Amino acid sequence: MEILMAFVIGILFMSATYLMLSKSLLRIIVGTGLLSHGAHMLILTMGGLKTGSAPLLGEKAPYTDPIPQALILTAIVISFGVTAFFLVLAYRAYQELGTDNMDRMRGTEGND
Repeated sequence: MEILMAFVIGILFMSATYLMLSKSLLRIIVGTGLLSHGAHMLILTMGGLKTGSAPLLGEKAPYTDPIPQALILTAIVISFGVTAFFLVLAYRAYQELGTDNMDRMRGTEGND
């Protein structure tokens, strides 16, 4: 299962890098979202894909480690906030400048 997850994580990172290198601001935002999902899956895979019960005191049954799940939950909340901020920032930039092309937003006209 870890091999399959490694391929999925690689595909997510590859597509996120491709989208983040484009000129459209919306594609950059989608690329950062894909990159964060790939990082979440990487943390989960590195924590181990084991099955077991909840970690309760006094029981000797095998249990799963809750730390990677807690880290991923925190990272999901942070990435949701950052994505919402990026979307509002892109919408405001589109209102002001009328484009989402990064080359036109650079403002190189008239600065010679």
